[in-house]
This record gives sequence, C-alpha cells and structure tokens, in this order.
Amino acid sequence: MPAEATTDPMVAHVAEHPWVAEARATPDGAIIVRADPAVTTAGPRPGPLLQEHLDHWAEVYDWVYQDAAGRHADDLDLSGWRASDTGLPLPTEHMREWLACTVGLVLGQRPERILEVGCGTGLLAHRLHPHLNGYVGTDVAPAAVHRLGRAGLPRTAFVQAAAHETSGAGVRAAMDAVFGPDVAPDCVLLNSVTQCFPGLDYLATVLRQALGTVADGGTVIVGDIRHSGLLTEHFTWLEQSREPGHETDLQARVRAAISADEELSFSPSAVVSMLAGQDWPVRMSVRARTMEDNTELTRYRYDLVLHVGAESSFDGEAPVRAVPWSHQPGEDVAATLRAALADQPVVVSGIPNALLNDGPAAVTPYALRQAVGELDAVVLLDPYDPRLLAVAAPAACGFLTVDALSALGGATGPEAHEPLAGFVRRRLPEVLRDHLRRRAPGLRPPRIVVADADDRATP
Repeated sequence: MPAEATTDPMVAHVAEHPWVAEARATPDGAIIVRADPAVTTAGPRPGPLLQEHLDHWAEVYDWVYQDAAGRHADDLDLSGWRASDTGLPLPTEHMREWLACTVGLVLGQRPERILEVGCGTGLLAHRLHPHLNGYVGTDVAPAAVHRLGRAGLPRTAFVQAAAHETSGAGVRAAMDAVFGPDVAPDCVLLNSVTQCFPGLDYLATVLRQALGTVADGGTVIVGDIRHSGLLTEHFTWLEQSREPGHETDLQARVRAAISADEELSFSPSAVVSMLAGQDWPVRMSVRARTMEDNTELTRYRYDLVLHVGAESSFDGEAPVRAVPWSHQPGEDVAATLRAALADQPVVVSGIPNALLNDGPAAVTPYALRQAVGELDAVVLLDPYDPRLLAVAAPAACGFLTVDALSALGGATGPEAHEPLAGFVRRRLPEVLRDHLRRRAPGLRPPRIVVADADDRATP
C-alpha cells in the first residue's frame, strides 16, 4: 500500500490525540508531531508527560531503595551511589567525607528546623536531626519513607511527596506536628536531587515553593548539583575512561552521550535568572565541593546556598575587598592564603582549580579547605567560570545579591542540559503508536518523529 494511503488517515488519528498540537506526514511515510506545551508544563500541576518523567525516577529509586544493595548500616545506606565510569559503588570513605562536608555546609547555616526535599535513604536525616529542634523529610520513593518512618528518629517526620508538592497539605501537616502549628522551617534542603528534575521550569517551580516555604531570614540549600558548564569535560572523561586510548570520533561520541544524558545539569547563572524579579530578597553563595578524593562528585558538582529575607546580608562595617590569587611556585598554599585573608573582610578570587586546570598557581578545593582550617571562611566556586575557585572570609561575605551576580557577566558554558526534551522524543511516539493500534487495528503504525520545540510540525 502506498505510504500516502496508509499515512493520511493516521495523521488525522495522531492529530486528535490530546497530547499533540500539530501533525503532518512526510514524503517517506513518517509522521512528524509537535507536542502540546500543556503536556510538559511544570506547574502548578505537572503536565502528563512531565509527570511520567517524574514517575520514572520515582520507580527507579523505589526499586533501588527496596533492593538496598548499598546498605552498610541504618544510617549509611549508599544504595544508588555508583561511579558513572565503572558502575561500581563509590568508595565508602569518600562517601563518608561527602556526607561530612554536606552536614558541615548545612549546620554552618545554624538551622533549627529543616525540611529536606528528597531525603532518600536518610543519610542526612540521621546526622542532622540530633542538632535540630525538628526535621521533616519528603521523598517520592515509598520504600525510603516507610523505612525512615520506622527508624523512630526523635523530632522527625517523613512524607511521601514529590519535590513540587512542598506546599501540599501532607507536608504542612507533618511540619505542624514536628515544628508546631504554622511554624515554618528555617532551612529547606534539596541535596543530590535536582539531577532527577526534568528541566529548568520544574526547578524554578520547586525553588519558588522553597523560597515561599522557608522562614524569613532562613536558608534554601541546593546541594550536589551537576554543573552544565563542565558537562563536556565530564563526558569526555567518561568516554575516555570507558575506552582508554580510543580517540577516534571522541568529540562526536561525547556529543551523542550528552544528548542522551537523562539527568539535569545547570549552572549558577540559570538560578540567578530564575531569582531575578522575585518578591523575596535573596543572596546567593556558590560553594565548591571540597572532598579530598578526585572523583566526579568533587570535580563536576557544586552547592548553592540561598539566604532569604531582609536579614540575609553581610553586616560588616568594612567594605569587602577583592584580592586576586597570587600564589607562586614553591610557596606554601596555606601561607599564601592566610596572608591574603589577614585583612578581612576579603574575597580571594581567580584561583585555578587543580582538578580542572594545569599550572603552578592551580590548587585543589580540598587544599584550600585545609589551608583555611578553623578560620571563618568558605571555599567558593566562581559563579560564571566553574574552573576557578575563590575563598571568602568571613564566610558571610561570600554571599552576593542576585543583582550583583547578574552584573558579573554571563556563563562560560551552557546554562543547562535539560533531559525532558529527550524524554518526550522517546516517550511520545510510543504513546501515539499505541493510540494508532487502538484507532486503526490491523495497520502497521508508521515512524513517528517529535519536532524540536522551536520547530512547527505543519508544512
């Protein structure tokens, strides 16, 4: 049967599907479709295709947590934590240090009441709750919520809820029970969870809810973020690790791997754009990961700390000085840094990250953390160049307003890699082929291709 005779009635069937905005046949008998924007909307209620993306990750993690292959103890369940290059579990001692750095980051903001969105196996819940007046954790995986609920941790509650449901009745009821009626958390924590988000629109929805939930003067912490500005370096390392010495078509393989990547990566500048024009005064600090081991968790990830409200500014009387890094070969890193930090408040900037840069002036984030020691100082990531580090002392002067961050310039790489478009390209044709089998039984469904978001499917 000619392609036109088979395809034309099928185009009409495809076009009638509520998830399709436009459809047309091609000369070779395929059907090109454009998804209705409503199916991928992020809020206030997720569209059906975006919800499928969220459900996929919920099912993955529920299975991982039920299997509990990485469970070492009640408070150390590392299920799901595997190296991208080998697929093997990440070293336990490295994960212990990862935990210690994350706990230090959170407790450094002096919270009393934490709402953790995406609490997973409770790695942070077990370590944070003894220091708090109350802790509430949410997660999409029933296995994680049930196990943590049975653990009997004092002054805690756990709720099955997605990240966009922070302001829902179930979460509010749990906070009322733990914090007190209508008492807000002074810290909302999202750690190692944004990689499962479908895109920036969903991230913006979740962040706005978090900012609206946290108490004035409180903190929103987004931790363990995959940096989109380092995505090419990350996937180049992965491809070289998987096929050592095989440089043929390396760049093409890297591009293909990034295109197929199913996790969200974004830069600090993407968050700056989201926060611009919001009703809440927000100051942001971009933190480097400072573990000792040179792994993907140290090289390609970072943390964001958002201080919310009028009390979130640096109140020092002296202006903050900006000092360029001037380390010379042979000099002691600690001596160089402490000399630069002696006349506080100060930010020492332009420090090449030795995990990503060669050269005598390069230093690892871990070496900077060691050099800082007990000083009131933090190791920062340059908000627009992830290959550069900075150190701020005291730590409070490491925060900048959204306006100040906007004025610094633009990102050196892509603002984000969003997996939702790839998910739609894979999933929507499956849905439409099933639809055609019901509407036109006995006919073989043609090839269905999803047009890019900025392309129209009409002739």
